Amino acid sequence: MRSILIATLASVMACSVSGQSARPLAAELDRAFAAFFSAVTFDDMTAATEAIVKSGVAFDEAYGRLKKGRTYSEKVPTGVVKGQRREYGSVYHYSLDVPASYDPKRRYPVRIHLHGGIDAREFGGPRGTGAMDELAGDEPRIYVLPTAWSRARWWSDDQLANLRIILAAAKQSYNVDENRVTVSGVSDGGTGAFYVAMRDSTPYASFLPLIGSIMVLGNPIFGLDDLYPNNLRAKPLFIVNGGRDPLYPTGDVTPIVRYLTQGGVPVTYRPQPQGDHNILWWPAVKTSFERFEREHARNPLPDTLTWQCGERDAFCRVHWLMIDRLTSTSEPEPRPDVNVVPMPAVRRFGVRATGARVLSTSEGSNAETLGLARFDVVLTINGRPVSDDMDDVLQKCCKPGAPIRLTVSRNDETIELKGRYQPSTELEPTMTLLPRRQSRSGRVDIVKNGNTVRATTSGVAEYTLLISPDQFNFDEAVTVITNGRVSFMGKVERSVPTLLKWAARDDDRTMLFGAELHVIVN
Repeated sequence: MRSILIATLASVMACSVSGQSARPLAAELDRAFAAFFSAVTFDDMTAATEAIVKSGVAFDEAYGRLKKGRTYSEKVPTGVVKGQRREYGSVYHYSLDVPASYDPKRRYPVRIHLHGGIDAREFGGPRGTGAMDELAGDEPRIYVLPTAWSRARWWSDDQLANLRIILAAAKQSYNVDENRVTVSGVSDGGTGAFYVAMRDSTPYASFLPLIGSIMVLGNPIFGLDDLYPNNLRAKPLFIVNGGRDPLYPTGDVTPIVRYLTQGGVPVTYRPQPQGDHNILWWPAVKTSFERFEREHARNPLPDTLTWQCGERDAFCRVHWLMIDRLTSTSEPEPRPDVNVVPMPAVRRFGVRATGARVLSTSEGSNAETLGLARFDVVLTINGRPVSDDMDDVLQKCCKPGAPIRLTVSRNDETIELKGRYQPSTELEPTMTLLPRRQSRSGRVDIVKNGNTVRATTSGVAEYTLLISPDQFNFDEAVTVITNGRVSFMGKVERSVPTLLKWAARDDDRTMLFGAELHVIVN
């Protein structure tokens, strides 16, 4: 498949074209590009790219043809189209569900849907009919339904590659809208959607995890060492969980969603208070789900990017940024990190209680000063009844420094205690959302303004910027500033081999790169 055939194309396409002065014939280029777009094997891809480069084609001509893309046929299967691929002894089954009204002249959104119940499956055989039934939308789109099982979970490098390969196969036959490819999933599939978003978000517009949980990925049984929640900032998420779900109830999920949102992750959250671990709520959510997909098309060349990856990570790229090499030693992370959750200030009244009954007071505390004693039962605080949670009543009815009045039952008598609410205030230590990894990692944040790129790095020794004619002006100098120092300043030359290399890798008409800028961090 296209996405795994191009690792060494740069060297293949490095031949000189300086002796080619005549403009190549249109028919010759038509044949060369037709071979390029239809190439599946590495040998076919190599031959096609060599032919294009040797023709002496001008950059603008090649760029225009790649921008237009392949010509799609009307004679393709519709409905459920089943496929499979073999990889190191495993068979990955998948299906496409293509609209009966498929028209090759229009670009179709794609939804990749990840199923649940993967640990109940020992082998990756076909699953169901292959049709997108219960969660199908109203807009014509192509659905991709891959399969996972206990030895090939969604949260693995093999499945990340599998999704890319299946998408590439779909692009060979069907006119896919590259900027409207989403990843959704239910239960384990929802958890898998979180994982894909953290590891390989470039091909996708958004992620829609349903009744799953990002926290599952932190379970040490899976041995994952590549969990970087900060990468979730790259794409929007649509999250649904049920209040009665015995596995991932909203009581557990809602605080996590809050942490993600506070960290800058764009989240749309639709909790279903009566929802169980099923999708019976789908009719109530469907409209907002589909609106979210429509309103969040991918920007293939965003001006701001952030990405973090580990030292052995095979997925160290996001759009036009690649992390090439990490530093030999770990560096502290100086920037806000989604994975580090700051805890709010905590007021300490100085009482340990069960419901309204005082078990003990701390020496010198506000509670002791007011006269609360062991075995007191606090009836009211500033007129508010106390039943289950004394701290909750204190938070709601009392401001630090303000008067406080408590009615207390002591030895079958009701007494009144008065004074001022003067709790001590302390900060809890920070909490990590997912376990800290032992291996080193590196992170790059970049902001582009015109032809100037400013990068902030930690733990990164080298990185590469991919330069697109749709994003940069090749007629003017490009400036790259890393951690406050100028790393590069000058014009960047457009390269047909580089253009073809990345066109082969991405197969994306909206994300074409004409040059690479390699940066060594000083």
